[in-house]
Amino acid sequence: MTPEIRQALPEFIDRIGLDEMPLGLWFADAPPAGGLTPDALPLPTREREAQNAVDWGAVFGGFSCVLGHLWRARPKGAAAWFSAERFGCPGAAFWLGFMKPQSETIIHYVSSGVPDQMKGEHYCESPDTLRRVFSDIDPPPAPKPYCVVQPLDADEAGEAPELVICFARPEALCALHQLAFFVTNDPEVVASPWSAACGSLVTWPRKYLARGETRAVLGGWDVSARKFFKTDELSLTLPMDLFSEMVRRSGESFLKTKTWSLVKKKVDRSRAAWTR
Repeated sequence: MTPEIRQALPEFIDRIGLDEMPLGLWFADAPPAGGLTPDALPLPTREREAQNAVDWGAVFGGFSCVLGHLWRARPKGAAAWFSAERFGCPGAAFWLGFMKPQSETIIHYVSSGVPDQMKGEHYCESPDTLRRVFSDIDPPPAPKPYCVVQPLDADEAGEAPELVICFARPEALCALHQLAFFVTNDPEVVASPWSAACGSLVTWPRKYLARGETRAVLGGWDVSARKFFKTDELSLTLPMDLFSEMVRRSGESFLKTKTWSLVKKKVDRSRAAWTR
């Protein structure tokens, strides 16, 4: 992040109506000092599953959600980090790019389950359909051993965030959505494809970048992860270059108009309502 963008961040956050500093995400060769991370677990790969070598009791017993770690890190202004040894959730190991293909156990768990053996989450109608969907999504591999997420203004020498994650309610999201269009002139610049919550934060934004497409990804629809969002809160993940341009050009946009000032009052009312 350039000094110009770092200096402009506080005014930008206030103008948009964000309640907290956006998070930067990147892949690193080493984990950050401190930070929240899942306990270490053996990676439940398809190969180990075929050999009946995965202790699923231990995997599910040590389960922890990526969004749960961010939920705990956010109010502290702390970092959270993940790796092929510290993934927390076997779904996240897939979505963050540390493992693929996804295991058959998780494919059945997320869809219809296994009769008399395992209940399903019923997020997809059948294992066959979900297997195809996962194959089509094909998360980009993690380019380095550690996925790091921390407040965008935190000092981390030598690291440049690849993505910026904003957690916000509708009025602030409205500003981010419209501003993304303002700087790109692309009416499809904001996408909202299906995935787990961590897929919206990491997988889809990186997949669009790998295609050479500039896309912001609206997320927070994962029912299982909603407990790690504030009431009425969603996520928006943007490429760092897009976010920087939005910060740089925000003063030219609708944010300087009376129309936005009237909407901004709703931001204040929302804050008052949810701090009671």
